[in-house]
Amino acid sequence: MKNDNYSVIVGTGCYIPTEKVFNSHFLKNEFYDSDGSQFEKSNDEIVNKLKEITGITERRYASDDLVTSDIAAYAARDAIDSSEIDPESLDYIVVAHNFGDVRADNKRSDFVPSLAARVKHKLGIKNPRTIAYDLPFGCPGWLQAVIQVNYFLKSGDAKRALVIGSETLSRISDPHDRDSMIYADGAGATIIETVPSDKPVGILSHAVRSDTIDHAYMLWMGKTYNSANNNSELYLKMNGHKLYTYAITTVPLVVKESLEKAGLSLDDVSMVLIHQANAKMDEVILRRIFKLYGKKDIPGDIMPMTIAELGNTSVATLPTLLDKLYKNKLNGYQSKSGQIIVFASVGAGMNINSVVYRTP
Repeated sequence: MKNDNYSVIVGTGCYIPTEKVFNSHFLKNEFYDSDGSQFEKSNDEIVNKLKEITGITERRYASDDLVTSDIAAYAARDAIDSSEIDPESLDYIVVAHNFGDVRADNKRSDFVPSLAARVKHKLGIKNPRTIAYDLPFGCPGWLQAVIQVNYFLKSGDAKRALVIGSETLSRISDPHDRDSMIYADGAGATIIETVPSDKPVGILSHAVRSDTIDHAYMLWMGKTYNSANNNSELYLKMNGHKLYTYAITTVPLVVKESLEKAGLSLDDVSMVLIHQANAKMDEVILRRIFKLYGKKDIPGDIMPMTIAELGNTSVATLPTLLDKLYKNKLNGYQSKSGQIIVFASVGAGMNINSVVYRTP
């Protein structure tokens, strides 16, 4: 029987910052609405409401001496060690991020050289044929990089790639904006390589969409909501209600499209790994996916969650989640051969993507 080449994840890694930031940390903040008026609600009410909606009880912040490319390199080294590959054999290093290296003492985004070039340098890789580049694509960036790398591998242009998602969202969050409590820091990495197989394995299909006419500016950079503060720094802003409506309406359609492209149905799916910015939103998305297939009963163990402890780490969410799954650190979840895993993410742009993956 003829063997075809498939793109398979052979190693994973992550870096979870050591500084735990609990919800109580925000009780001292002064929160303002987008019009500059201070909220009448107490901080206790604001913080408790956040926990109720998002499920977040704590998050991690990178220490002041680290930037995004540093933690990306840590996650990359972890993935390289777990896969036991020679890093000089990598054909591509792709780093998904959105804000570059933002230092604790300087909020300007630093993109030059690219973060991927910095990671390659930090890893000490000398091979000039290891191509390093960045991919900004909102929160779905890591998954989009996986999709791109799959094309390289399937074409025969490459045999092995390192895909990283890394972000320090705490550095660009407005302390006077309630949404700042959602954001966190972290990095995750995967080694993907071509593997011959007589049956489909690894990446089976994907679906992607970008909605920019009416939805491009649901996330944007803007000034602090504290009008008394005259600094010129820009912070990440979000229209949470519109984003929520868009995500719960559109993500299920993209997930279904990816499954149809793979010739599979929801009954074949063992796990859904979804970007986590809001626990309630993800639960609604999952219910709507099942509704598309005429199903009401949802298995309680189909969607593992890390948002309660790690917050929203943007591009790092999915690869960190996958690393925990592969290393049996995900609340009793286990990776088994033959499982169908659906990855899905939504974020700035607005961009949505989904990948269907069969575990070797």
